[in-house]
Amino acid sequence: MYKISKQFSFSASHVLDLLPEDHPCARLHGHNYVITIHLKSETLDEYGFVKDYKALDAVKQFIDEMLDHRHLNDRIPGPPTSENIARFLYEQFKPEIPELYAVEVSETPRTSCIYEP
Repeated sequence: MYKISKQFSFSASHVLDLLPEDHPCARLHGHNYVITIHLKSETLDEYGFVKDYKALDAVKQFIDEMLDHRHLNDRIPGPPTSENIARFLYEQFKPEIPELYAVEVSETPRTSCIYEP
């Protein structure tokens, strides 16, 4: 099995308003997110790739246009947690990228969430 990954980043705000009022994440705040998409394949294409990294430019374009410097409550279905962002991005790109098997979202250098159905 071959596995590759590629990282993307964006900055955005959100409010997790289902949390208790005294929870810091219940207030408007932002993160510098790092998104890692994970691909795998048992075989390589004719060029020796799982997927050409250049073919993943659509992911960057989507993130830049739909999420970067946006308020995620207006962009993500459900509460804009790392878990829901990861699932949202997986569902967005799985039809276009069949090799996609997981999406990882990091809000801080010490935290991350991986969605892998």
